Amino acid sequence: MNNLSTEQQDLKLSAWNVKRLSIMAIFIALSAVGALIKIPSPVGTIGMDSAPGFFTALAFGGVMGAIVIAFGHLLTAAVIGFPMTIPIHLYIALQMALWAVAYRWVNEKLGLIPAVIVGIILNGVVSSLAMFPIIGMGGVMGLMPFLIVGAALNVIISAVAYKAIKGSRLI
Repeated sequence: MNNLSTEQQDLKLSAWNVKRLSIMAIFIALSAVGALIKIPSPVGTIGMDSAPGFFTALAFGGVMGAIVIAFGHLLTAAVIGFPMTIPIHLYIALQMALWAVAYRWVNEKLGLIPAVIVGIILNGVVSSLAMFPIIGMGGVMGLMPFLIVGAALNVIISAVAYKAIKGSRLI
C-alpha cells in the first residue's frame, strides 16, 4: 500500500513538472515574439521580450519568471546576433532573472504598484548602471532613457495582464 502511495505521489510530481515546463515554454515563446518587437536604441537589444517573464514571475513564481525572462533576453539578443558578445548577454540575462524575482517579492510584500516602480527602476536604471564597466558613463547615460522606456512598457504590460486575470482560474 505504501508503494502505491509513493507511485501516486511521483505521478503527481511528474504532472506538476510537466505543467510548469509547459507554462514556461508558452511564455518563452511569447518572449520570442516580443523579441521581434524592438524599441529603437543604441544597442538594439531592447525589446518587448521581458513582459512575459515579469508576468510569469507574478503569476507563477519568481523562479519560473526568472527562467522565462532570462531566455527572453537571450532570444532578443540572438535575433540581432549578440551585439555585445554572448558573455555580456548572459550577464544581462542573469540580471533580468534577479529583477523578475525581486518584482515578485516586492509584489508579495508591498503590492503591485510598488512592484511596478521597483521593476522599472531595476530594469531601467540599475541595469544601465551595471553596464558602466563595459560601456562607461557616456554609454550608460545614452542607454538609460531607452532602457527605462523599454522597462516601463514591459513591466506595465505584465502588471496590467496580471491584474486582469489575477482572480481567474487561469493562474
